[in-house]
Amino acid sequence: MKRLKLSKIGWIILGAGVFVVVLVGLGVTRSQQMKEQTGLEEELSISETRMEKLELTQLHQELELLTEQVDEAETELAEAKTRLDQTVISADVVEEVFDIAQYSNIIIMDISSTPISDDAVEDVELFTTAISASVTGELDDLIDFVTNLNNGLSTGHISSVQISIPESDVLDEVLPSASIQITVYSYEEK
Repeated sequence: MKRLKLSKIGWIILGAGVFVVVLVGLGVTRSQQMKEQTGLEEELSISETRMEKLELTQLHQELELLTEQVDEAETELAEAKTRLDQTVISADVVEEVFDIAQYSNIIIMDISSTPISDDAVEDVELFTTAISASVTGELDDLIDFVTNLNNGLSTGHISSVQISIPESDVLDEVLPSASIQITVYSYEEK
């Protein structure tokens, strides 16, 4: 094989050609990298925008839900305050118990109430009075009386009910009786 002899100018031209080819290859590679980087930056920007919108949408939905819950809780609190916003006067409560007894066809044998006192229920200052009553009547009427008390005294809580049913051989002579304990609550804005 014969060796190829090139002149100095030939070597310079050949070197310059190789250099140009390498430069063109590097330029093409760099151009592709730039296009790829631009595409990736656009995708990243779109993804960030979508994420922000998604997060904002979720946060807005959560905010609206929490706002609705707060509004409902405030409405319930206002309703509870309205129901409780009446001064507990033992005579009024006792009169209401007598009205319910008359409606339920019950005879009140004995009734008493405690003085009004301050009480805190879950950090809410309330006024309370307790009522004890002994009543007599037909068993169905006694049950209706307890139900009517529960519904009629909207701020009242029946603490206990003890019903005594006489033995069957004396049933004609003695009616069933009940002993009832009630606590009535009220709230006043200060």
